[in-house]
Amino acid sequence: MAKVILEFDPIEERDDMECAINGWKWKMVAWNFDQHLRNELKYNDHNLTKEQYDLLDKTREAFRGMISEEGLIFD
Repeated sequence: MAKVILEFDPIEERDDMECAINGWKWKMVAWNFDQHLRNELKYNDHNLTKEQYDLLDKTREAFRGMISEEGLIFD
């Protein structure tokens, strides 16, 4: 099994270290936000005006596009 070891100077590279350590949390926030938008579009559409629905749909498309452009995936 291959291993990846990341080394950081905890003082000079603190921000980079925190990003590496907390990357999975950012992924979960992104996933939860995407699912929130999906649920609003799928299950709450009867409470939305057409303009609101379209805005949520465009927002989700843009959000997923940003994720895709960075080469990231939800799995």
